[in-house]
Amino acid sequence: MRPDPRLKWIVCMMVLIQFLAFYLVKDLDWKWVLFWTYAFGSCINHSMTLAIHEISHNTAFGNNRAMWNRWFAMFANLPIGLPYSASFKRYHLDHHRYLGGDGIDVDIPTDFEGWFFCTRFRKFVWIILQPLFYAIRPLCINPKPITGLELANVAVQLSFNVALYWLCGAKPVVYMMAGSLLGMGLHPISGHFIAEHYMFLKGHETYSYYGSLNLLTFNVGYHNEHHDFPSIPGRRLPMVKEIASEYYDDLPHYTSWVKVLYDFIMDDQLSPYSRVKRRLKGDIKQE
Repeated sequence: MRPDPRLKWIVCMMVLIQFLAFYLVKDLDWKWVLFWTYAFGSCINHSMTLAIHEISHNTAFGNNRAMWNRWFAMFANLPIGLPYSASFKRYHLDHHRYLGGDGIDVDIPTDFEGWFFCTRFRKFVWIILQPLFYAIRPLCINPKPITGLELANVAVQLSFNVALYWLCGAKPVVYMMAGSLLGMGLHPISGHFIAEHYMFLKGHETYSYYGSLNLLTFNVGYHNEHHDFPSIPGRRLPMVKEIASEYYDDLPHYTSWVKVLYDFIMDDQLSPYSRVKRRLKGDIKQE
């Protein structure tokens, strides 16, 4: 349980790669802009959201430098285009403390989502619209007062977006914004949204994924391990599984996020309602 010294350098490299991509796409035809947006930009931007997930646990600079992590998350947020890093940290820690907590954990779909997106076609549409629901769900389930850090996040991100448009034109902005939306919608990596906590098997609330896409996602697939030890950086979660193999080897897990998406859509027993939801008691301390 200590910071990952390589995380900040990996994040810096990914940000610089996207900055280079912004420069390269500005002179491409629109068809190639859209192609590279889905083929490359969406992968990098979704990976960057999971870097921000790592940073939200203070794994870049440690707990003693919490504000360094917050500002670094805003830096990692730049190529995503949508200012969310400061808000994500507040809600994500509630997700860990009160997993499935009614009115607290905004990872739980709303009643409308469960009621409406219940057919195969509607579930397909729901997966495409995942970024939209993750954005509006906190406002419906658990709205919180806006903080100074969130305002700073918005100001920094909007300033960057305007500067990018002024320097390079519309194509890099479309590449950036569309890459984020497509990467978190119908995309192989977005299978982790469904894989992590949807009850494909009764009695099992959290599932790990042991596949090659962990290389792009900071091992977020090691999700049982992550919820057991959220202060351990993703790079070291395979060590947790190896050290405590008797606790993890027999748990149900996935090896394909694409298959998770396919099974979720095609299995009529599964829907946004397929989550464990708890009524919390006692004192609740939110971020």
